[in-house]
Amino acid sequence: MCGTAEFHHSYQYFIIKNMAKILITGASGEYGKSVIKSLIEKGVDNNFIYALVSDEDKAEELNSLGIKIIAGNYDDCNSLVSSFAGIEKLFFVPGHNIKNRIIQHKKVIKAAKIAGIKHIFYASQLHKTDQRSSPIHFIMKSHLAAEVDIMKSGINYIIFRNALYLETLPMFLGEKFLENGIILPAGQGKMAFSMQSEMAEAAANILTSEVQKNKIIDISGDAVSFTEIASMISQIIGKNITYLSLSYDTYISNALNSGVSKEGARIVGSFAAAAQQGELEGNKFYLEKFLERQPTTVLEFLRRRCSKL
Repeated sequence: MCGTAEFHHSYQYFIIKNMAKILITGASGEYGKSVIKSLIEKGVDNNFIYALVSDEDKAEELNSLGIKIIAGNYDDCNSLVSSFAGIEKLFFVPGHNIKNRIIQHKKVIKAAKIAGIKHIFYASQLHKTDQRSSPIHFIMKSHLAAEVDIMKSGINYIIFRNALYLETLPMFLGEKFLENGIILPAGQGKMAFSMQSEMAEAAANILTSEVQKNKIIDISGDAVSFTEIASMISQIIGKNITYLSLSYDTYISNALNSGVSKEGARIVGSFAAAAQQGELEGNKFYLEKFLERQPTTVLEFLRRRCSKL
């Protein structure tokens, strides 16, 4: 597999004068929608922005943006080939169905090749290893397969390995962290978080710029441990918030007993365990570079969040 991108220190954005047609898949989701809004804010002509949606009933907000709406389904390669006709840049947002994603993603990439897509931008997940022993392998295996298929496709690509959304941090803290503290199987491992809107803005900057091709880059903010997060919250609210690291199995058992769904407990517990193994640290250099400013920090996010408690 290709290594992390090494962009030259003097890298700058060069907006393309003759804008290519850009299609964003998964456009009715919040991330895809944010990429589209960022493109519009950058002044990209609406006529060059295409949104692929599987359910046109969910495209009301997209329609209000004045862009081109195309119906398409990751399960139907032939329909995707038609949807991709005339498109030069494909911003590929992964499907939500983890069980079927590997097959779906293969169809998307195959359709892109048949349709003559010139450049794929794939929104992958931040990770450090492709080993089956990774706690998040059940999620990562579809991303890893897509990355390999894209690199073998012959299509120019940039793969974003996105950090977890900062907006998901409350899910890791738990509903009763003020009373019970933070309880996770993360040890002293660090986890990188980024605002969804800022990752989308960075993606839009790259989509509208002349960038080096065939690269894999981390899109993330600073990585922090949950010991640090507990300390931040304590300082913000003036109350001591503790952090307790349990074993994965004990965490799952406790979470289920407290009413957390099996899926929810598995996802949170697995990402926490992956952080303990150093899987999710990331590198904030590229997000800063593409935003051309400092991204929102965990501390800033927590200050806003805690002010509403």
